[in-house]
Amino acid sequence: MSPAISSTAYLVSSVLFILALKRLSHPRTAVRGNLMGALGMLLAIVVTVKIAIDRPDISGSGYWLIGIGLAIGSIAGAIAAIKVPMTGMPQMVGLLNGFGGGASLLVAAAELVTKTHEEGWSAQSDISFFIGATFVAGLIGAVTFFGSLVAAGKLQELKWVPNGNIIPAQQLVNGLLFALCLGGAAWATYNPAMQWLFWPVVILASVLGVFVTCPIGGADMPVVICLLNSYSGMAASATGFVTKNDGLIIAGSLVGSSGIILCQIMCKAMNRSLTNVLFGKLGTTTGGASSDDVYKGKVKSAGPDELGMLFDTARRVVIVPGYGLAVSQAQHAVRELANALEAKGVEVEYGIHPVAGRMPGHMNVLLAEANIPYEKVREMDDINPSFAQTDVAIVIGANDVVNPLARTDPKSPIAGMPILDVDKARTVIVVKRSLSPGFAGIPNPLFAADNTLMYFGDGKKAILDLVAAIKAG
Repeated sequence: MSPAISSTAYLVSSVLFILALKRLSHPRTAVRGNLMGALGMLLAIVVTVKIAIDRPDISGSGYWLIGIGLAIGSIAGAIAAIKVPMTGMPQMVGLLNGFGGGASLLVAAAELVTKTHEEGWSAQSDISFFIGATFVAGLIGAVTFFGSLVAAGKLQELKWVPNGNIIPAQQLVNGLLFALCLGGAAWATYNPAMQWLFWPVVILASVLGVFVTCPIGGADMPVVICLLNSYSGMAASATGFVTKNDGLIIAGSLVGSSGIILCQIMCKAMNRSLTNVLFGKLGTTTGGASSDDVYKGKVKSAGPDELGMLFDTARRVVIVPGYGLAVSQAQHAVRELANALEAKGVEVEYGIHPVAGRMPGHMNVLLAEANIPYEKVREMDDINPSFAQTDVAIVIGANDVVNPLARTDPKSPIAGMPILDVDKARTVIVVKRSLSPGFAGIPNPLFAADNTLMYFGDGKKAILDLVAAIKAG
């Protein structure tokens, strides 16, 4: 394949990626955008495979390896797309970020090994640039791969995954590791004979990826997923410079830049700084009131019949979904509840926190799956001023994003985080299995508030029982 044809094909695939991102910004065009992105990736893969098999050093065994790799990746991707439930999507996204970083690392390493076996490679005019790009791809790829493994394990709540600092003065150690990685990369860039430092840098970066991600917890995990997504794009772009692949440079740049933008949006939603995210300094839990102090003798529970009577006089209802809705797969039941209320003349809207669930857009995807009209789905800044005029706020499985401690307790791990002001509604119904804390691990005074009624049970069954009670009238 001539360079002109391959460059044109990569340009077309890049345009498709850009158009896909544009269309993914709105639910009505998201499906078409997803298809355009998939088409762009298919085109890029076909061109890359064609370039690979045209290389003189690729023989029969090389063809088989390429075919086997494509087959394994396709089968694994298809199985994951079909089998992984919505509750497992955050973990899946974390793993995909990691695989992207790991792939960039391996490709950069393979190119480095190939180059070093070429006669006179150190005398090539662009060798310093090549070494620098290789080390950057290896460093970011290693941090992304191992950091993503830890993030996915934490989201899956695997007990063997470290949660918190592993060693004393870990933040200081993280800074030292980062400095050593940069120093090794710079040394090798200006002295190509030191290219053997690649693997020591990769090992240090791998440890850094684990150390940076372990302390991060609580409601900050969506921010980490965004950051790791950006890292995977940066690693891919650096690998594009290593392999001189225009398509990889552009695609990686798009992923890296969009990930950083989303990360900044998430940081604003969490009242965190990007600097703290970069150095793994989020979500540290401090001492506070115990669950007994917050809940004992103050929690009021109710059943579906009692709650159903609240809607006889209600004129405005706001539904706030959280991770519990994803766990119970209650999105279709929520649509039935909205239909039943609207049939009685009640205005129903949905309040979405930017980091509700365990990845950005988690709740939006669930509500869209249930064909809930997008114009009724309101973002936090839009819906918050109206809670004071809301008759009933129904919280389904949300916890940290509705916790008033974010406003009242400066020592709380979620202090300063913007929340949905459901506590300002006339009546609050909280649907949960128990009084267990959210991902931040702290009690929620909302559950014991005077205007709150706890509705204990599985989210889907609880909502369906409430629908039946409303219809029974």
